[in-house]
Amino acid sequence: MTGTAEDERRATKEWKPALSLFREGSGTVARVVLDTGDILQGHAEAHDSPQDGPVPEIGDELTAERALVSLGQCLIRAAAADIEDMESDHWENSAWWTP
Repeated sequence: MTGTAEDERRATKEWKPALSLFREGSGTVARVVLDTGDILQGHAEAHDSPQDGPVPEIGDELTAERALVSLGQCLIRAAAADIEDMESDHWENSAWWTP
């Protein structure tokens, strides 16, 4: 995806995930790290299929996809925790709240 200069002017943040792939035995392991102010990580692995022959690119693609999905799940959990914290702070700071 290519952004225009106009898109870049409107951006308020830019997050750059770092994705690393490692060949291990008959498969690929991936780790993706994203710094959002907190460090979030996704992990995944894929094993080569004996029927597919030696095509490591397929394992790389599948492992990268799985690691990015794992990172997405981490982002959802982080957002849910932030929302929960905001809601509990709201009720605790309300004038009628008595713990």
